[in-house]
Amino acid sequence: MRDATETLGKEVGLQRACQAMGVSRATLYRCRPPCRDRQPQRPCSPRALSREQRQEVKNTLYSDRFSDKAPREVYATLLDEGQYLCSVRTMYRLLREEDASRERRNQLRHPNYRKPELLATGPNQVWSWDITKLLGPQKWTSYHLYVILDIYSRYVVGWMLAHRESADLASRLIRETVEKQGAGEDQLTIHSDRGPSMASQSVAQLLATLGVVKSHSRPHVSNDNPFSESQFKTMKYRPEFPARFGGYEDALGHCRAFFGWYNDEHYHSGIGLLTPGMLHYGEAEKVIADRSRVLRGAFEAYPERFVQGCPKPQALPTAVWINTPADAKDKDKKRLPETHCPGKPEASLTHPRPGYPSASCVPAELASVSPGKVQTTDSIVQQQPPLNTRAMPQKIPGARGPAPDELPKEQSTMTALH
Repeated sequence: MRDATETLGKEVGLQRACQAMGVSRATLYRCRPPCRDRQPQRPCSPRALSREQRQEVKNTLYSDRFSDKAPREVYATLLDEGQYLCSVRTMYRLLREEDASRERRNQLRHPNYRKPELLATGPNQVWSWDITKLLGPQKWTSYHLYVILDIYSRYVVGWMLAHRESADLASRLIRETVEKQGAGEDQLTIHSDRGPSMASQSVAQLLATLGVVKSHSRPHVSNDNPFSESQFKTMKYRPEFPARFGGYEDALGHCRAFFGWYNDEHYHSGIGLLTPGMLHYGEAEKVIADRSRVLRGAFEAYPERFVQGCPKPQALPTAVWINTPADAKDKDKKRLPETHCPGKPEASLTHPRPGYPSASCVPAELASVSPGKVQTTDSIVQQQPPLNTRAMPQKIPGARGPAPDELPKEQSTMTALH
């Protein structure tokens, strides 16, 4: 339509052509491509340097005399010699046009750390470990809690409470945990942040000897180690976790009770409401089958309660990521990570060592961190009666005493009118 209007406009005029074709002239003008030739060329400023003057300034700046000096020094030196070429800003502008005004010093630059991307499709494939502090009885006193966590099952495979942070203690804990879990060579990857004990040479040599692949978080990025951070939050947000511990024995007893509960009694929402011990030692399939049978019986007994059909328990996790790859997120955010990894290793839900005792934790019994006498949490935390949320709170007395429970009918009517 626009082309026909343009053609007709050349013969009868553009206004008559638009009226005949029913096209708005403003729309026709707006749809025309801009004509570059019609735009007037911007005139050169009379204050600008000529081509010969610009070349003279460049030759002066690039000369052997001024090649290692800043434009301000060149400007001052030429003024002292009775010569003026241009301003300092013009010198910088001419240098920037040829990319000659960048930083000349060899400054230290931070390396571009690669984002760790780890995949676990079964137990004892990827472990995450970290160290947190537990406050002691006095100010400036604390105990260091080492925790090694399996990211697939969320099972705490090893932990240790010490008075100090040491690479030697961490190495011994890792060695004993790997031996008790029976992790073979080139099977396990241990991920941690870049703390002094994690990045120490003794830990790196130990992992190389055991055939364990090490992985580190990026500096100042806490999201690269989310499983250990989440486990520490679960521990410190428990109602029985005190503000300070009465001593080392008190902290050790609390840790033993907590890790026993966490591994064998805590139904984790991230693994289908299973306990970490069930998933770590191959009992998850039987538990899911029993739950399905119970739900099926409830559906047969009360089908009117289930509008969407027979309910199903939460499925087992098939893969767990640390930093899901960007292509997996862009392709389908709702799909599980393992669907984007066709070459993932096959791993069963059974433990590699049949009949392995399902101990709740693996504390390292070291000479410097001997457990000694254990105190139960019942003796540490006083049991408080449950809060009755239905009870009405006591009324606060005012200047004339407490308010009555019921107002007279006349008085309540007046209050409502006011």
